Amino acid sequence: MAAILGMTGEIVHASHHCKLNNLFHTRYRRDNFVLEMLSRRPMQGLKLAYSGTWLIQLHSLPAYKIEDRANFHCNAVTSTSDVPLSEKVNFLKLQNGSDIRGVAVEGVEGEPISLTEPISEAIGAAFAAWLLDKKKPAASKRLRVSIGHDSRISAQTLQDAISRGLASAGLDVVHYGLASTPAMFNSTISENEDFFCPVDGSIMITASHLPYNRNGFKFFTNTGGLGKTDIKDILERARIIYEKFLPESLKESVQDRSLSFKKIEYMTVYTSDLVKAVRQAAGNIEKPLEGFHIVVDAGNGAGGFFAARVLEPLGAVTSGSQFLDPNGFFPNHIPNPEDKAAMKAIIQAVLDNQADLGIIFDTDVDRSAAVDSTGSEFNRNRLIALMSAIVLEEHPGTTIVTDSVTSDGLTTFIEKKLGGKHHRFKRGYKNVIDEAIRLNSIGQETHLAIETSGHGALKENHWLDDGAYLMVKILNKLASARASVSTSGSKVLTELVQGLDEPAVAVEVRLKIDQKHADLKGGSFHEYGEAVLRSLENAVNSDRKLLKAPINYEGVRVSGHGGWFLLRLSLHDPVLPLNIEAPSHEDAVKLGLSVLAVVKEFPALDISALTKFVQID
Repeated sequence: MAAILGMTGEIVHASHHCKLNNLFHTRYRRDNFVLEMLSRRPMQGLKLAYSGTWLIQLHSLPAYKIEDRANFHCNAVTSTSDVPLSEKVNFLKLQNGSDIRGVAVEGVEGEPISLTEPISEAIGAAFAAWLLDKKKPAASKRLRVSIGHDSRISAQTLQDAISRGLASAGLDVVHYGLASTPAMFNSTISENEDFFCPVDGSIMITASHLPYNRNGFKFFTNTGGLGKTDIKDILERARIIYEKFLPESLKESVQDRSLSFKKIEYMTVYTSDLVKAVRQAAGNIEKPLEGFHIVVDAGNGAGGFFAARVLEPLGAVTSGSQFLDPNGFFPNHIPNPEDKAAMKAIIQAVLDNQADLGIIFDTDVDRSAAVDSTGSEFNRNRLIALMSAIVLEEHPGTTIVTDSVTSDGLTTFIEKKLGGKHHRFKRGYKNVIDEAIRLNSIGQETHLAIETSGHGALKENHWLDDGAYLMVKILNKLASARASVSTSGSKVLTELVQGLDEPAVAVEVRLKIDQKHADLKGGSFHEYGEAVLRSLENAVNSDRKLLKAPINYEGVRVSGHGGWFLLRLSLHDPVLPLNIEAPSHEDAVKLGLSVLAVVKEFPALDISALTKFVQID
């Protein structure tokens, strides 16, 4: 290697996961490569860095021959003109809040691939560098990362690519195969050396409910999912790493399948923990769900395990469950509890099989919803109401944190009927979870953070948004019904949400901002959207029939005409979503007209959806 790199020393042996010749000469470009010795002991803790930007820590270098000096330089590449740079990629466009998402396969017109193998490999190396910076492991310790994926057709390709990036940085990689997002986080806190747990970091390959051509990454450590700032950091590191790739090495990298990784059936651990949770809640009864008929709809995502590996060991009958087999084309319906066709499918399955309960998951099982024996949904506000009732029985008076689009009726239900506190915060599951954690840190007891999309996280479950664990809490309540003479089946669940005032009309329209419109005057859509909200707020203040919410964390929320509306600005897209709930269509139209009177003065807004809604025959 020294002969190749022009170094003054020689490295004889390297980590079995890191082919140094490929890594440091053919794969990555070096304008200023420095090998920095951290100590004069055998080469443990050696760090490799270029331009002070990316650090890779290597381990297990027991044999070496090197001059007794602290620094020595590689001069293999001395000029940026020697080799043309690889294609420039806007990595930050891959950020979607606290996730990374992109187009991974061809097939949809107008959607070129943006999440390639080399990009994914660079992201893997970047996460490794980020993790090493955060963990600061001892020189003798090798960090370990688990990788799982949902049923998407691009899963294996992206898993191989991101694994190469991790392994090239000297990290051990453990493949879990088909898994759920919650299970991946769980692997960072499980104590089970047979399954190489706990891992130091974890990656889930998923794009939630998005179409088959999309995919992405979610990242975890034992403190939870990474936040937006962390994702931006990783993508910025990945950009620098990617730009150091040599063009000819990109093809070699894709073809390099020689690295070996551990493969573990970790879902066995995760599902057994879910089963134990239900049994413990039922007083250590082996089959607390015996006699119950429960159907599962996995939407051909990763949640098919729940029927055979959770419900059946607990004694439930699961016949009639559907779309359990993984299929990354999602041929039956979108795996999304918010999708009307998906909910219609699980409702029909419950009714056709005369089941006690129906459960539906999204693709990676971090969201869920349920259906009672009559076909009534526990979704959105009703799911939040049900979970609030369960949690407030266990923790009287606690605060329930939700996103911004929950109803006024839910607030009344939580505070007046259940005796809790409703803290309505911003849209976005990570925002809701982080706010719950913050409230606890300042002494305001909070045990549930839940979004209308079906993301629900509990303090008792490490604040992880786990759709399967959410259903476990519901199953616990269902199991307790067998001790009641007056209640059977899912009736105990239905009774828990009695008294929830639900609107007759609930609608969302989206006002898109044309970023090319002259009215933006060269500004951003964020600036334009904020101007719209300020104008609406001023109009509301002068209208006696409307009352602005005294406490509000996002957009402009207003009550009036027996209902309410919320106009907010999307965090990532040039869109102003408008939510309206009212006791009648007529009242909803009145609220819509109040908004229309303001937004029609902004020519860059597409108000056609709102105009259509308020049209009076």
